Amino acid sequence: MTENVILVDDQDNPIGLMPKMEAHVLGRLHRAFSVFVFNSKGELLLQQRAYDKYHSGGQWTNTCCSHPRSGEETIDAAKRRLMEEMGMQCAISHIFSFQYKAEVSEGIIENEFDHVFFGVSDNLPEINPSEVSAYKYVDMNTLGDELKRNPDTYSAWLNICFVRVMEYYVKIF
Repeated sequence: MTENVILVDDQDNPIGLMPKMEAHVLGRLHRAFSVFVFNSKGELLLQQRAYDKYHSGGQWTNTCCSHPRSGEETIDAAKRRLMEEMGMQCAISHIFSFQYKAEVSEGIIENEFDHVFFGVSDNLPEINPSEVSAYKYVDMNTLGDELKRNPDTYSAWLNICFVRVMEYYVKIF
């Protein structure tokens, strides 16, 4: 079965569907989400993407991210993927949205209207090895330093949105 993404305009209004790979090759703007789960100490749960992912394999990134399906609310998709990738449930809240475009590998372009969700949980993940190679918790200041020193170790979208994530993080923790 072909996995489609929801194509959107600059205001996140749906304008059609397209197979996920085609949208990434053509660099078409589509809806996405990124979930950031923190523990009660304020540490971010990072995942290392599975090495055989079609892009950004082996890179560290936020807790999970993906695309909603046609007819699926974005928050419901975020909760679904949190369970599918990290094997965990967590109450999440929409914090902000942003748009970015980045070539994430040869011939693969992420052009996303990304909805960012935060959650807090002290439950340990039970990772899906086809999606995630490893996980770790990291202090946000340490992560900021790491992103500056070793940006290629981390996903493009985490590098791009980190400053904005921190703006909201400091209001919560």
